[in-house]
Amino acid sequence: MTPRDGDRLRSALAAGLFGTCPRCGRGHVFSGFLAVAPRCSHCGLDLGFADAGDGPAVFVSLIGGFAVLGAALWTELRYEPPLWLHLVVFLPLTLIVCLGLLRPLKGILIALQYRNKAEQGRIEG
Repeated sequence: MTPRDGDRLRSALAAGLFGTCPRCGRGHVFSGFLAVAPRCSHCGLDLGFADAGDGPAVFVSLIGGFAVLGAALWTELRYEPPLWLHLVVFLPLTLIVCLGLLRPLKGILIALQYRNKAEQGRIEG
């Protein structure tokens, strides 16, 4: 990997984290919470290629589940609180963590699709 590839990867990750256009870095990719805009509002990039599928949900489940479940387990082993306290603390924490990670991870996957020119698989015949 050349230094230029590293810079392009960092810019794609930054664009994805902030929900900006993977080409210009200024326009917005999202028109709602998770709805992808049809075009970049700044450079006009057609965002029809953007299909992250279930990727963001998988990463959110893995990362958020590890963090929240680890915290719940540590709390249980350290303090042994009652079950209702676990529900009051860790159910809202689960929602906050999962919803907080979903949009940035979707933006990162869309930016990486653009950077790597990802397309549907085709059978050559």
